[in-house]
Amino acid sequence: MKSIVIDTNVLISFVTSRNGDQQALVTPFFEEAAKSRCRIICPGNVLAEFAYVMNRIYTVPLAEIAAIIKSFIALPGVTVVGDISYDHLFQIWPGVITEYGDAVVAVTAKSVKGSAIATFDRKMAAALERLNVPLHAW
Repeated sequence: MKSIVIDTNVLISFVTSRNGDQQALVTPFFEEAAKSRCRIICPGNVLAEFAYVMNRIYTVPLAEIAAIIKSFIALPGVTVVGDISYDHLFQIWPGVITEYGDAVVAVTAKSVKGSAIATFDRKMAAALERLNVPLHAW
C-alpha cells in the first residue's frame, strides 16, 4: 500500500479552493485513504499549522476547523504521528531544512519505510532531494 507523508499545504489545498490544480492532484489521496487503499501519514505539527492557517488566513471558525480535523483523522487510511527522532531532526534542522515544520515532516518520512512526501513547497522539495528523501511525483 502506498504511504504518503503530507505537508500542511496538501491538507489546505484539499479543503480549500485556493488552487484548483492542487486540489485535483490531492483529492485522490484522500479518496483512497477513505477506502483504506492509501496510507496518509500526517505529522502532528501539520494539524497545528493547518488549524492556524485556516483560522488566521482563511478566517474559518475554530469549531469548523475542529470538525474538519476530526473527519480527516477518522479516515481509515490516515495515521497521525506525534513521535519523531529528535536526533535525526537536529541532523537536518536548521542546517539543511530551515523551516522546523518541514524538518519534522522530513524526519517523519524517513521513519516510515517506503513512504514519500507530498508537498507543493518547492524550497522544501529541493531540500528533500538533497537529503534523498523520496518525494511524491505529481
